[in-house]
Amino acid sequence: MTIKLDPWGHFAIKEYDKLFKQFGIEPIDKATPLLPKKHYFFDRKIVFGHRDFDKWLQALRNGEKVAVLTGFMPSGHTHLGHLMVIEELRFLQELGAHVKIVIADAEAYAVRRLSRKETIKYGIEYIAHAIAWGLNPEKTEFYFQTAQKTEYYRLIQMFSRRVSMAEMEAIYGDISPGKIIASLTQAADILHLQLPEYGGYKHVLVPVGADQDPHLRLSRDIADRFHTELGLNRPASFYHKFIRGLDGNKMSSSRPDYAIFLLDKPDIIKRKVMMALTGGRATAEEQRKYGGIPEKCTVYELYMYFLYKDDRELYKLYKECVEGKILCGEDKRIAAKLLVEMLTEHQKRYKEVMEEGIVQKIVKIPSF
Repeated sequence: MTIKLDPWGHFAIKEYDKLFKQFGIEPIDKATPLLPKKHYFFDRKIVFGHRDFDKWLQALRNGEKVAVLTGFMPSGHTHLGHLMVIEELRFLQELGAHVKIVIADAEAYAVRRLSRKETIKYGIEYIAHAIAWGLNPEKTEFYFQTAQKTEYYRLIQMFSRRVSMAEMEAIYGDISPGKIIASLTQAADILHLQLPEYGGYKHVLVPVGADQDPHLRLSRDIADRFHTELGLNRPASFYHKFIRGLDGNKMSSSRPDYAIFLLDKPDIIKRKVMMALTGGRATAEEQRKYGGIPEKCTVYELYMYFLYKDDRELYKLYKECVEGKILCGEDKRIAAKLLVEMLTEHQKRYKEVMEEGIVQKIVKIPSF
């Protein structure tokens, strides 16, 4: 069975291995030996695949100019799924890459049908969370799609000339006019850093969830077609697995009961975690006898993605679960406590960023 990747969908991907054969994504193992330092996202295969990430890392090692570009569609409050990307950006900035983040407010307006006021409000929230998590505001560029310069919009018009409707349908399936414009705008987001007006970065990396690969495939095709005219090179990319919502589906702002938002209060976090889907057995007796199944457990994913950065701690928990030495209730209580501690500290930093008006000082905010 083939997998359909929908950049605007709400469904989780369950068989990541199939993406290698179906879409030509490379396993991350081929690139990680070039990383200057380790990060557990790569060791645990949370980041599982890539396109030309090895070439980007080699350019970094060679001291060439390298950049990272990714974005957020401001269609709801910031949750742990967004935080995964922010953590990747923090790590890549630590390696020495120039980081640029797009707030896809034009796309949110066209595809998600939000008001302009809502897209701007959520965009400011995303930027503040990124700074609060550790991105250096003096070394990070943030921009709203609707507040970009002329050269950026010129790219969108130029790209439209060399992309056919048949090609768009082959990549995206049935596609509306709003999504066509959003896709070409995404290509401009991904490729504009290579223009002299935006820094002339010829090695650009795009870290995203696997569902965003259609945008990368389109952008790489466009780069080939404009290599001679504009000097564009294919962007590199790597792909992470989604942290699931607490019901086992994709975590999404549109399903608030099953998402952990970065501004959730402690009592809300505890309630959500205690209701989460696990890989436990029907009874405590069966759990002790047969053990649990961590691979099915959304609470285990909280440990894997954020709460236990030490592999020894994670393995100990895994072993206790499969051997029936820990029950789901206790596991949830520990996870909720750690998550509350993590997000309480983050919320303090977020409050400082907002009170100091840092976002407004460094980002051009759209007027409407």
